[in-house]
Amino acid sequence: MATKAVKVSVYAWEGIDKKGNKINGELNGHNPALIKAQLRKQGINPTKVRKKSISLFGAGKRIKPLDIAFFSRQLATMMKAGVPLLQSFDIISEGSGNPRMRKLVDDVRQDVAAGHSLATALRHEPEYFDDLYCNLVDAGEQAGALESLLDRVAIYKEKTESLKSKIKKAMSYPIAVVVVAFVVTAILLIKVVPQFQSIFEGFGAELPAFTLMVIHLSEFVQNYWYIVVGALVGAFFAFKRAHKTSEKFRNGVDRALLKVPIVGPLLYKSAVARYARTLSTTFSAGVPLVEALDSVSGATGNIIFKNAVNKIKQDVSTGMQLNFSMRSTGVFPMLAVQMTAIGEESGALDSMLDKVATYYEEEVDNMVDSLTSLMEPMIMAVLGVIVGGLVIAMYLPIFKLGSVV
Repeated sequence: MATKAVKVSVYAWEGIDKKGNKINGELNGHNPALIKAQLRKQGINPTKVRKKSISLFGAGKRIKPLDIAFFSRQLATMMKAGVPLLQSFDIISEGSGNPRMRKLVDDVRQDVAAGHSLATALRHEPEYFDDLYCNLVDAGEQAGALESLLDRVAIYKEKTESLKSKIKKAMSYPIAVVVVAFVVTAILLIKVVPQFQSIFEGFGAELPAFTLMVIHLSEFVQNYWYIVVGALVGAFFAFKRAHKTSEKFRNGVDRALLKVPIVGPLLYKSAVARYARTLSTTFSAGVPLVEALDSVSGATGNIIFKNAVNKIKQDVSTGMQLNFSMRSTGVFPMLAVQMTAIGEESGALDSMLDKVATYYEEEVDNMVDSLTSLMEPMIMAVLGVIVGGLVIAMYLPIFKLGSVV
């Protein structure tokens, strides 16, 4: 039975070197006595050693997927340079500015130091390292090629997170348009329209229908703004909860999003890129194709592709070629199918899938850039229509009055 590893903490120290200069720094260790002993071995006379406290602000920084991608790249680089695994963890931990990330690295290091494999240690942190990540590391350890597999994992995480950030960037623009339009409309209805309304009351004439509609809308927003805000907030949280708890609702949203103009093609190409990237990475790591497809189905991020990959897995397990099964689903573009066929015929499936992933990642990148350029004038147009419509509604009675005079 393995004993539980002792907790490693970060200690801030002050001391005097051989030349009599005062120096300070930080070290990881189990207790202050070991830190002092380590410093004396380096020729430093320690004068003060204290456990470093984590500020409330620093403790609140959560670990992001990009932090895991950066960790993967650092670990891969140091392993390829011949740095021992435990020492690599120490270097990464000391260089991290996020206390939670530092604790995560220290926890993994403790498990490895206690005799566990790296894959097993990572599986103890499922919140940050998914099954695909751990399976790839496990394959590398079993094949005796952990350095090269860590490099593949690092590339995979970097590409995946880069693709996700591009999708988020593309989706943020439509949301920005809606938010800005809503805020501008609310300001005009609450602050500007009532000023005109007080002027119109002295006209003693019938107002145009468009103007009356805007005035009634303004009165409703002024009197019942809390209902509008409550409805919007309630709808947001209801959507979020339904998306989290209802698989049927999530599936419906996934299917609907693929049919949305501009956004649909972007999500479609990103799903193809994730499929190809994940399958290329797992297959090149030596994972059998049927097992690799298990990891791929959850990585595509869309129910239509998930169902397609599950069908492909069934077909491949019965002996059908991958490209034939992909074609039969009717989901994948012909380019991806043809490149897969070439890869199977030439025995370079992982290389061809990597090329497919790179191509569609570049397509997503180009679409995001185009969408960014398109949305800038679109924002101006939407705001122009809203502001212009409200201005016209307010000035129509004045124009009407001028024509009568």
